[in-house]
Amino acid sequence: MKRNIVLFFACVLPMVVSAQSFKVESPDGKQTAGITASATDGRMSVTYQTSYCGKPVILPSVLDVTFDNHVWENALAKKAEKTGKWFDNLAFDSAETFSRDTVWHNPYGERSSVRDAFNGIVLHFVKNDASKYRLDIEVRAYDEGIALRYILPMHPDAIYHRVLAENTNFTFPEGTRAWHAAWAQAPYELLPLENWSEEAERPLTLCIEEGLYAALGEAGQVDFPRCKFTLSKEMKNTIVTALNDNATDLVTPYAFPWRVIMVSDRLGGLLENNDIFLNLNEASKIADESWIRPGKIIRETTLTTENSLKCIDFCAAHNMNYILYDWKWYGPSFDFNSDAKEVVAPIDMKKVVEYGKSKGVGVWVYVNQHALQKQAAEIFPVYKEWGLAGVKFGFVQFTSQHWADWVHSLVRLAADNHLMVNIHDEYRPTGYSRTYPNLLTQEGIRGNEEFPSATHNTILPFTRMLCGAGDYTVCYFDNRIKNTHAHQLTFPVLFFSPLQTLYWYDKPDNIKEVPELEFFDNVPTVWDDTKVVDDAIGEHTVIARRSGKEWFSGAITNDEGRTLQVPTSFLEPGKDYVLRAYTDDPSSDSPTKVKCTRWIVRSGQILTFKLLPKGGAAMHFIPATKADLKEYKKIGKNIL
Repeated sequence: MKRNIVLFFACVLPMVVSAQSFKVESPDGKQTAGITASATDGRMSVTYQTSYCGKPVILPSVLDVTFDNHVWENALAKKAEKTGKWFDNLAFDSAETFSRDTVWHNPYGERSSVRDAFNGIVLHFVKNDASKYRLDIEVRAYDEGIALRYILPMHPDAIYHRVLAENTNFTFPEGTRAWHAAWAQAPYELLPLENWSEEAERPLTLCIEEGLYAALGEAGQVDFPRCKFTLSKEMKNTIVTALNDNATDLVTPYAFPWRVIMVSDRLGGLLENNDIFLNLNEASKIADESWIRPGKIIRETTLTTENSLKCIDFCAAHNMNYILYDWKWYGPSFDFNSDAKEVVAPIDMKKVVEYGKSKGVGVWVYVNQHALQKQAAEIFPVYKEWGLAGVKFGFVQFTSQHWADWVHSLVRLAADNHLMVNIHDEYRPTGYSRTYPNLLTQEGIRGNEEFPSATHNTILPFTRMLCGAGDYTVCYFDNRIKNTHAHQLTFPVLFFSPLQTLYWYDKPDNIKEVPELEFFDNVPTVWDDTKVVDDAIGEHTVIARRSGKEWFSGAITNDEGRTLQVPTSFLEPGKDYVLRAYTDDPSSDSPTKVKCTRWIVRSGQILTFKLLPKGGAAMHFIPATKADLKEYKKIGKNIL
């Protein structure tokens, strides 16, 4: 990393204003952040603003933190003292610029090759008193957006800090609107930046009238209270970070989580560039990752040995990798007296695990927060001994600093025991899966457990899915699904998850062997590349993902039917592909009313799909051989 030091000396004479301004640009020159530190009569004010291709994104906005510091008796102050506005006697000291441009391999992501490139600056501040307190503000400009955070450098007396509020402001241009969700599994509503009844979840996607799209997010939140976003009571069109709780005992050196401002002139550009969340976390700390294996999983719903063996046979026949024992396999999940080392359901765990290994199918178990609190250190080594593949954490607490630190410590403990992890309920990712890739996925999404609308599904890729994997728990045969079966087929492509849950409310006895299940059989769970083909949020969505030389794509519409023109520019130019297409067909004899067709297509061709209301189309593109071309011409299949 290249670094340059720039020194300034703050003027502290009464009634004198001193100001230093800095600018940092992304490597491609499109993302720009300006930071200004100005002192008036010893009172420091730090503001910033951002732009994209010269268009304003964040108007001048405040960077500020409210501390409540206590100084140890053996420090300079003889007794504990509380400060007022902590920035009041803060003085600018110096600035340091740096940059990075590297590429790393991600075998568990939406693209296997990840560029980590930015230009950055750190502004150093010091308290203009005897306390020796210091504060750094770091700003990075990526091609994907701007990231900023506060850092508490090492204090010579090891003083700890308590954070009462983080007052980071984001003032947007007039007319900006946001896709607001009040909690992690809430529906979305497009709102102006006024009169919100509740805080907004992150990431928060926004539409700016200058033809830009932005998303406010959080990265690197490991041992700090979760933030949401609320509206300023003083400033119009201004969003403020809202911590769930105070942050206490922050012993220096300590870095806050990152606040992320993604910006693109295409809504789909946000999803195509969402590796910024991973890049703002540390590289993997797991030396040997050979035991981390993404895949597809089915829930074993009866908690019996007999059905478990059926599930394993189904997985082996349908290219699936795991079965999951959901709650109550070890007793009442919300009872601290339940022992998660004891199988109380009629399951012969040893027999099931051994049978699964003979078929190449692993076993996961659900463990509720009560057992995790009480006995995680005991049960994880036991699960390793049993030969289990992973643990699904249920109903975890996460919002406070304590619970954030707790749940991430469990991820690390699971890694020590070679167990993969799926965190359920209100947890949303901030990139920690880069550091501990055994954290394959998490919920924090309004998925098929709640049977959301088709409109909701067209919004998710550009809101919740920006920050990382989401366990949507895909259903297919349950009669409560609100959308067509072709719509349901697209979900493993639209909603990225290295651990992809399929057939959530189904079991082998009620799964019908319809032809389109081959799409679920063949679809991967991790990808080499991701392209957003169409991004009409709330109306229709088309996403394509590549695995090796093959592409998979999903197109869905909202509650209205429509004809979609789907370009194929993502395919390799000049090559022919066999397209296996799965579309809704009310005239079909199939119980799911899905038609399976085979076409020959070439990059650049436009595919036309007439989607039913709440409908969709799933697509699998396979490089065509000479035999394919001959066969499809011979049997008269559609050649576009």
